[in-house]
Amino acid sequence: MSLDKIHLFQARTGGYHVYRIPGLLVTRNGVVLATTEARRGGGGDWDRNDVLIRRSLDGGWTWDTPRCVVNADAYGDGPVSNFVMIADEPSGVVQVLYCWNYARVFHMSSDDDGATFSSPVEITSVLEAFRTEYPWRVIATGPGHGTQMRNGRMIVPLWMSDGTGTEFGPGKLGHRPSCVSFLYSDDHGATWQCGPIVVPQSAVKNPSETLCVELADGSLYFNVRTESDAHRRMVVVSPDSGMTWSAPRFDEALLEPVCMASLVRYDWPRETRPGRILFANPDNLEREFSMWEPARDRKRLTVKMSMDDGRTWPVSRVLEEGPSGYSDLAVVPGGSLLCLYENGMIDNMYDGRCLTLARFDLDWLTH
Repeated sequence: MSLDKIHLFQARTGGYHVYRIPGLLVTRNGVVLATTEARRGGGGDWDRNDVLIRRSLDGGWTWDTPRCVVNADAYGDGPVSNFVMIADEPSGVVQVLYCWNYARVFHMSSDDDGATFSSPVEITSVLEAFRTEYPWRVIATGPGHGTQMRNGRMIVPLWMSDGTGTEFGPGKLGHRPSCVSFLYSDDHGATWQCGPIVVPQSAVKNPSETLCVELADGSLYFNVRTESDAHRRMVVVSPDSGMTWSAPRFDEALLEPVCMASLVRYDWPRETRPGRILFANPDNLEREFSMWEPARDRKRLTVKMSMDDGRTWPVSRVLEEGPSGYSDLAVVPGGSLLCLYENGMIDNMYDGRCLTLARFDLDWLTH
């Protein structure tokens, strides 16, 4: 039974104000990739943010120095954000989608476990297909990692807004109201297509950052952040790889403080035991430091485990009792688990001290 922690990105270092929005991926060869939005200025969503990456060749114990993998200066005034990775199982190639200025989407890939990446290719024109259903002006992939289903389909959830919200002040498009959909690829990342609207703007208040995992029966499971008064995570399921969806429902076991969460499949069912799925988010509805309604304090980051494809979550353990926000989960060869998360607070809940990597095993979680 073990839990180890290391701080991978420290605020107020490297010329950046804060590091936010963790991303985590284990490649087919077992290399661990950790990414973050390195935010300049005051650290806001609309700052000129870069994306940094670190690599580990030993399952997350030691790490190389951070390097910039996408520099916002190459694009102009505006942030690079929502860097989403998927490891293609047949080839091992890491496929990536990310956004610039919440208006353009780019694709690139790595065939050497994240040591280098191809030149980015803009795929925003693909997203024009969404306009037949929703007049988006703001769009954001992920965040967190995407999923490749056993049939080969790659899934990257995204959210869109018509930009009419005023929460960022004059001259900035709002992130609200919003709806949820996804991009998918059936040719190992060579091309991408738009899925249908999964959670429409009319279904619940401001659905946004979404996690996905394949269930044991081949269904696709979406777990959605919302700003609903219910303060529970929203769940929708597709029996046909995303083409049609169940009616949205709230999962009473998963609290929603209005924060990104993380989700990963640990293993598949076997004759002797069920498959397991892990979920992590700030398991909290107390409100002391949050700056806006309906948000609750981002603290008490908790890992939960389901052994029945997300119907129940009987296993739960607090990973970080204090201020803790966005996270991403991954499984390394041998079965250990990694969680990269926003840890601590400087001036406010959105100004974290660092991104911390926790490494733990199922024995720690179940005890």
